Amino acid sequence: MEWRVPLADLNFDDEEEKAVSDVLHSRWLTMGAVTQEFEKEFAEAEGVKYAFAVSNATVALHLACLGLGIGPGDEVIAPSLTFVATTNAVLYTGADVRFADIIGLDELTISPEAIERQITHRTRAIMVMHYGGYPCRIEEIAAVARKHNLFLIEDAAHAPGASIQGRSLGTWSDAGCFSFFSNKNLSTGEGGMLVTDREDVAAKVRTLRSHGMTTLTWDRHQGHAYSYDVVDLGYNYRIDEIRSALGRVQLKKLAGSNARRGEITRHYWQEFSNSGLVLPFSQVEGSPSYHIFPIILPEGADRKYFIDCLREEGIQTSIHYPSIHGFSYYQKRYLGISLPVTEAAAAREVTLPLYPTMTDEAVELVVQSVRKTMAAMGKGSH
Repeated sequence: MEWRVPLADLNFDDEEEKAVSDVLHSRWLTMGAVTQEFEKEFAEAEGVKYAFAVSNATVALHLACLGLGIGPGDEVIAPSLTFVATTNAVLYTGADVRFADIIGLDELTISPEAIERQITHRTRAIMVMHYGGYPCRIEEIAAVARKHNLFLIEDAAHAPGASIQGRSLGTWSDAGCFSFFSNKNLSTGEGGMLVTDREDVAAKVRTLRSHGMTTLTWDRHQGHAYSYDVVDLGYNYRIDEIRSALGRVQLKKLAGSNARRGEITRHYWQEFSNSGLVLPFSQVEGSPSYHIFPIILPEGADRKYFIDCLREEGIQTSIHYPSIHGFSYYQKRYLGISLPVTEAAAAREVTLPLYPTMTDEAVELVVQSVRKTMAAMGKGSH
């Protein structure tokens, strides 16, 4: 379908094309010097010691768990209102997940109080997710982690360039993980980044990222080594030079892109302030990345009707997210879980279009279409 207003769109131009062309002309495509520059620039932008570019954010989360020694018999507390990769990464290690509820319909991030209630003698870590690029209650949660001697991992897939109290999201913890998927604020198609200030975690991640080898192909190509040892059961979680080149260009655009996302978001909040919609994060703290624009429909509203009406106007929407504990696999694995606030949000949330190249005309079309649909729903036309 040809959308008049898509949910997301790339902020690409000649700079990205040139960056890719330069890599092709270099004749070196696998992880090398361009990736090293990308990692250096990302670490500087986030204010962190170590940054490791990887093939996607899921493997970044997996490496974060492995780097902290999480494995069979352990538990990690995590939200259910997130993409399934958040908790899948925990299960890959042989550990188990304990789900904690979110704060409320106006703040769709994991609740510090709910986290405390889920802690057991098996709990080793807390994994938070900065939903939509809005800071979770990270300072409170970090205090809970310290109190119970737990590791803290940030799923910052939505949050490159976001901060609170002047500190970048993804750097409040033992390890932070970012996504560069096509719809993300920093887009490379596939790709991700793990950041940490911990030297021990960095050493483990550096080895595990590339088959547990002591030297990389790039090192040998440069003449810095001629052989290697394998010292751990590692993985092929490397990124390539083309994606790293795209990432370097996108990183330069990130602040401007996030600022434009913020302008659109504030306009939406203003226009929908008396619409009957719940507008999560409208009382925002810190400097978000404004990754997506979620709304919560009134209780009892027909979400399919709402989505279909916008579709008829050529406006693409989405749902962020179906709750993980409601998926068939997780229902079989974890019986009888009840997260009432998460379930209410998951049943009523709709995500509206938001991207930095979105025109004012497109924004206005979304606003008018939402108003018209809400008016029709209010009159019972569904």
